[in-house]
Amino acid sequence: MPSDAVSKRVFLTLPDVVYQELEIWAESQGRPVANLGAFLIETAIRQAKTTGEFPKESQGDGDKP
Repeated sequence: MPSDAVSKRVFLTLPDVVYQELEIWAESQGRPVANLGAFLIETAIRQAKTTGEFPKESQGDGDKP
């Protein structure tokens, strides 16, 4: 990530059950729910790139909207 890159904020709406499970998981790891959510999204993107599910033209182009 370039040094001038700025983290982006995303707001998600989750079903109550999903949020409760995410909260339990985050608490078990001693981390905030948002931090675990960000990690899981990053992991899912990496996995999608590995399996070819991620669009080829967008791979490695993290600075574009």
